[in-house]
Amino acid sequence: MNECGARLAEAGLKIHAMKLNTEQPFQWASGFFMPIYNDNRMFLFYPEFRKLILNGFLELIKSNNISIDVIAGTSTAGIPHGALLADALKLPFIYIREKPKAHGLKNQIEGIDADKDLGEKKVLVIEDLISTGGSSAKAVQAVRNANGVVDYCLSIFSYNLLTALNEFSKLEKPCKVMSILDYDTLIDTAIKMRYVTTDEQEALKGWRHEPFEWGEKRGFPRIVK
Repeated sequence: MNECGARLAEAGLKIHAMKLNTEQPFQWASGFFMPIYNDNRMFLFYPEFRKLILNGFLELIKSNNISIDVIAGTSTAGIPHGALLADALKLPFIYIREKPKAHGLKNQIEGIDADKDLGEKKVLVIEDLISTGGSSAKAVQAVRNANGVVDYCLSIFSYNLLTALNEFSKLEKPCKVMSILDYDTLIDTAIKMRYVTTDEQEALKGWRHEPFEWGEKRGFPRIVK
């Protein structure tokens, strides 16, 4: 098991940044009911966990020999961790909006002149969370549209859903996705901590294989607004 990921999982469960509940699942923004809820913003309150996340990113960069000219954080939760990483590496920092502003210079990439681009610099995209992967893949494409070279996207946590792999596969050029902590490590850690029961273990492990059918089968149909 990834040591940094396991430590982060333990921290997240203790401070309730990561919650697991198969009896009263959480409604996601998509309207689906899921047995897990993640709020990585809660790590920002704790200096020791900010440091743990920073070290996790640094280890991923080192172990994969990633060459970087610029760090890019996704808006909004990827911004603080991306900025901390940029400071540690003494590199330029930018951040990526979900979509261009409707006013002013209509920037989507903040930190560069609206009349210029990234000049084929190697950009590392930092996400807080990868779920279905759509917004993350769009962030990578936004940097590429600004003439940045993006070969890697790193996140604090990933659900390891096949839908995320499918979203990234739609990109014209490959982008490798890696995370400090993934869903399987989170569940394994929760089991070791006795955070979940045996019955909950099976339900949680089964969720990742059919995440969008999971709630419906348990009496929690999707709520469409």
